[in-house]
Parts: sequence; structure tokens; C-alpha cells
Amino acid sequence: MKTNLSNFDFDLPSDLIAQKPLPERDQSRLLVVNRKKGTLSHDIFPNLSRHLIVPPLMVFNNTQVIPAKIFANLEHNGKLVELILIRKISSGIWEVLMKGKMKPGTKLNFQGSLLVGYFIKRNAERAVIEFSSQQILDDYLKNYGRMPLPPYIHRKKEDSSIIQQQDKIRYQTVFASQSGAIASPTAGLHFTKTHLKNLKANNIDMAYLTLHVGPGTFKPIRTEDFSKHEMEAEIFRITPKNWNLITESKKKGQPILAVGTTSTRALEAQVFKKPIRKTRSGSTNCFIIPGWHFKNVDHLLTNFHLPKSTLYLLVSAFCGKTLAKKAYNEAINRKYRFFSYGDAMLLL
Repeated sequence: MKTNLSNFDFDLPSDLIAQKPLPERDQSRLLVVNRKKGTLSHDIFPNLSRHLIVPPLMVFNNTQVIPAKIFANLEHNGKLVELILIRKISSGIWEVLMKGKMKPGTKLNFQGSLLVGYFIKRNAERAVIEFSSQQILDDYLKNYGRMPLPPYIHRKKEDSSIIQQQDKIRYQTVFASQSGAIASPTAGLHFTKTHLKNLKANNIDMAYLTLHVGPGTFKPIRTEDFSKHEMEAEIFRITPKNWNLITESKKKGQPILAVGTTSTRALEAQVFKKPIRKTRSGSTNCFIIPGWHFKNVDHLLTNFHLPKSTLYLLVSAFCGKTLAKKAYNEAINRKYRFFSYGDAMLLL
């Protein structure tokens, strides 16, 4: 199997990158890919269940996105800097994404708040910041934090509070319950509470797991031989109730539909052989590339991803490089909306 990244490139017109969500969550389009027949068909997302002939167990990622993007002024020169909180190291001490050089001890002031931060050290684009209080930081994020949207969705610091509020609602799934992600599991953004109820009424079972999406999911592959790329580990958690639902489904031959690439990676990193009594948690850097043998996931619901990305490689692994390319060419020709706020694809 050749592992040349350039074989997974494609031209994407920039006007197909969705900059804002559709007025209604579940009104996106749905490209249906039948892997066995090699066929493509077009539909709308509310008709999803029509394509699930054998009712599957749908597995959702219930991670909740932190409004982790905040702005501070450097005390010594007043310069405005942007911070995206990535990972809590201990109370009040966080790893953050932040640009610019500064000396250890540099003070950061946060407008309209008692919150202050101190620069500790840097590791490439990551920095470690010590905040004056975890509680004050939590309150500040609640009041002033913005959703850490991917860089291809263009927002300005001066964007209105209406746009910011819309992102806070729409860049979060309706079933998000476990706080800790800095990016949304975007395949789940299409579901409304009503749609979930309708799926249950159609005898479609559901299970939930948590994978806190971190910057590693979007980290560009910088080597032409993509097999040398290392995924960053992300924290996962599966409760006994959900683990046992998945195990039971596999045992009776019920297909498993992973909602999103993050659910897929969390599922494929596990071995569901017997029931458990204690929550299974840890971290995974599962990197799925063409040639991967899928042991737990039978169907995949996902959005359209960036060329040469780990996510597009996962899709190519699931349906084959040729069919993935055919599906994406069709989506581009039919002007499907791409990326986080874009349309959906169901791989059967």
C-alpha cells in the first residue's frame, strides 16, 4: 500500500467551505455512498433512516465544546493576543495555543475581569499559562469565551454578539454533555432532538461515548509518507451501560453506525468482547489510514473533510481511495457544503 499523501489531494473551491450553519440543523444535504455496489445517491438529512434498512446501533460522541477562545492584553506593551485553551494541567494551569514571543512571568490582563494570567513557558505553538484562579477563569469563559472554530471558518474579534451566540449554540451538538473538547464532533451537528426521537421510533438503537476532540484531529500531516505522521492522544470515556450496548450489538450481528470520525476512532481503539462493570477510560492516538481493518464500525456518518487530512484518509480507508475520490468529486460538482458547518455523507 502506497502511503504518498499527494495521492489524497483534491481541488476544493473556497466558496464551498460553509462559513455559517444552515437556518435549521437537520436541513443539510446527504450524499449516500454504497460501498458494496460502489454507487452514490443524493438525499436530504431528515431522510437518513430510509437508508438504514437493517436498524443499526448508532454511536454518538457526547463531548461538549468549551468556549475556549479568549483574548488578553500583554501588560508591558498592551498588545492584544488570542489564546485557545487546550488542556488543563492542574487547577488554574493550562496548556494553550498562542502565538508570539514572551518572557517567563509576562503578565496577561483580561478586560472587564479580575482574571490575570502569567506566561510560564513555550513549546512550539503551545504555551503554558498560570491563571490567577480556576474559578474566575471558568466564569470568564462562560461570559466572554468564544467557540474555538476551525481557522477555515472566518470570524473577526469585532463580530457581533449575535454571531458569537449563534456559534455557541450551533457549534455544539444537542446531546453534548461531557465538557472537554476544543472542536465539535461535527457529524453530530445535523441532529435535532426531534430527529433523534424519530430515529428511536424507527427502532434505531443509540449509544454514547466521549472522545474529547483536541488539536491533534486537525494537525496537518507534514510528511509525504503519511504513515510517519503521529496522531496526538485524545481522552476517551465509555460507561458500562454504553460499552455493554455496543458489545451486545456486536454479539447479535447488529450493524454499528459511527456518527463521525471521532466516534469511529474511539470505537476502533477498543475490543468489545465482554461486558464491563467499571467505566473504561484512557487516551487514544488511533490513526486510521488506507489498509486499516475495521473491526467495530459497519457504517459511517460524516461531513466532508479537508484534502490531505487525517480525516480524509480515514474516509478513504473506510470506503477505498477510488470510491472516496468519486464521492468527493460528485460532492464538489453538485456544490455540497464542506467542513464543520457543511453537509453530510453516509457510508454504508
